[in-house]
Amino acid sequence: MPPKHPTAAKIPVSKLNKTSDTPILLEPNAEKRSAIAEDLGALGLKKLRFDGEILPEGKKGWKLQASLGATVVQACIVTLEPVTTRIDTKVTRSFVPEHLIDLPEPGSETEIPDEDEIDVLGEEIDVEAVMIEALSLALPTYPRKDGAEMETAQFSAEGVTPMRDEDTRPFAGLASLREKMQKDGDEG
Repeated sequence: MPPKHPTAAKIPVSKLNKTSDTPILLEPNAEKRSAIAEDLGALGLKKLRFDGEILPEGKKGWKLQASLGATVVQACIVTLEPVTTRIDTKVTRSFVPEHLIDLPEPGSETEIPDEDEIDVLGEEIDVEAVMIEALSLALPTYPRKDGAEMETAQFSAEGVTPMRDEDTRPFAGLASLREKMQKDGDEG
């Protein structure tokens, strides 16, 4: 298989091959990776590769299938130290003309379909936007450095007993009531 050449971030639909796949390859340079990392709230993006193809789907649609590979650095939610995560995931998107997508009437109480892999087909397919969206969805929500533990923090006004996690549990009040009733029963 011949090596793939980097493709444009946006590909005009008119340039896609209607009978076979159109290869795609995005490997942003360090400057672009830095900008993407900043937009995603990450500390850094060491590697980023989006490799796949766009295939004709039906008579009027297109399907993008790609592999996303990235090495991202985020701040640990406990220590704020850098945490490096490797991401390898498959990405699939279908691009369909708007008139072929079943959307509910505006203002109706019908729920929007849960099909998040379908996008409206426009004049071009924004491969870079698909890559960045897939990366943002694959990022760890709460990156944590190995062994990092949350310490208990208690905050309250002076002279007020601070609330503990145990106090917020639904049956915590019932447990203290039961203890009080048992204590009262023992005394009487």
